[in-house]
Amino acid sequence: MAESRAQKTQHAKGKLTARQRIHTLADPGTFQEINRFLGGDIDEDYLGSGVITGFCKVGGRPVAVYAQDFSVRGGSLGQVEGQKMIHLMNQAVQLGMPLVSLLDSGGARIQEGVAALAQYGKVFQATSLASGVIPQISVILGPCAGGAVYGPALTDFVVMTKNSSFMFVTGPEVVKAVTGEDVTSDELGGAQLHSAITGVSHYLAEDEEDALDFTRTLLSYLPSNSGEKPPTFAYQPNADDEARAQKVGELVPANPKQSYDMNAVIESLVDYGEFLEIQELFAPSIITGFGAFCGQPVGIVANQSLVDAGTLDVNASEKAARFVQFCNAFSLPVVTLVDVPGYRPGTEQERAGIIRRGAKVITAYSTATIPLITVIVRKAYGGAYIVMGSKAMGADFNYAWPGAEIAVMGSEGAVNIVYRKELAKAKADGDDLEAARKRLEETYATQAVSPNLSLQIGELDGLIAPEQTRQTICQALMATRQKHRRAAPWKYGTNPPL
Repeated sequence: MAESRAQKTQHAKGKLTARQRIHTLADPGTFQEINRFLGGDIDEDYLGSGVITGFCKVGGRPVAVYAQDFSVRGGSLGQVEGQKMIHLMNQAVQLGMPLVSLLDSGGARIQEGVAALAQYGKVFQATSLASGVIPQISVILGPCAGGAVYGPALTDFVVMTKNSSFMFVTGPEVVKAVTGEDVTSDELGGAQLHSAITGVSHYLAEDEEDALDFTRTLLSYLPSNSGEKPPTFAYQPNADDEARAQKVGELVPANPKQSYDMNAVIESLVDYGEFLEIQELFAPSIITGFGAFCGQPVGIVANQSLVDAGTLDVNASEKAARFVQFCNAFSLPVVTLVDVPGYRPGTEQERAGIIRRGAKVITAYSTATIPLITVIVRKAYGGAYIVMGSKAMGADFNYAWPGAEIAVMGSEGAVNIVYRKELAKAKADGDDLEAARKRLEETYATQAVSPNLSLQIGELDGLIAPEQTRQTICQALMATRQKHRRAAPWKYGTNPPL
């Protein structure tokens, strides 16, 4: 069979057509198109507009989907395209199903002027109103430029492909004309940039098939809308999961200065070792993603010891905050695995707004009404201890491994403050200063760093052996399954430090 015009246009660039993309995403034979011929013009030799809209099933559940068709006027958005997209978005909200946008467009249709721009405004409003009501996923499969970038930026997740996705407010030609800077599309708004530097993209896909496969997997963890409980997976206890859980303690060195891979810890605890990481390349000192415990999907937040010792910086704080905020909107419990030495110090972080931006994670945890379960794996110091799902922030269950260190600060730093007189006396008496410091560090560690104090004042629900971690989390999730989620009718909304 000869290739169609759309296929010739897209395949020449190594890309799928809009319809091929939809059929790759959807369960076979389930796509039902709506408004197919709206905007068609027989005289111009095309029977539709630059966007395809409809409904399908993904993993057996209904999903609304639209795909921009680059073979029709470069997939540009005009009045008809905006009308179709907004109609679909409104239906998705009314019918309570996720919305997936497959984006490949040159932007607003210049020929339609302000009318096209107005449609973008309506799309932005519809996206904002749907936020927190239905999951919204944007898959960037080509250019996304100008005002069009704010559509996906407003959605919950953005997926980009490594070699063909671009997002920028102003393109290379405009940048060169205005600033004189000679820059490529990839340098200005490529997938690698947005996945590792800006945090706009939540997943860097190898190709279109990988992007759509990730989208299908992501949807499997999410409820269809905010009024539903998350899906549950069929799960049978098995020897492999038990064996991994029993050995999790071996992955974490006792020395708090020695790094390790927290991803390996997570994979040892979740069902079948399956963990879907979100924003893997952005702010890697914090890990966010989805997994399951005994068949129940959860969001997971954890400090990554391999990167800057797992400290919280401005990007890590925003990454964790938005993830917890999403989980709260869609009733996904959050499991927090803590090994954090504190907020990252330094003038760079202070000037980047660590006070304002670091406070976002506080708002996210303290206003969350979902089940919150926290395990302190090795250490939790200072303000970072508080914000990482502590009991004081409203967590339902908090546990620690027996060797965990919980304190205002580590022994080395605290000795200089708490025992400065003793150190000064030791120096004046000609004593071995290093031996005195070590002895005082041990004293401080025993009195103030041990988890015993947290147990005594009720900030921990118990000490658990590492091999009990998975079982303890499963039991806590079972206990909080029917948690009553309080409403706050006395206010219109929270005003976090955005």
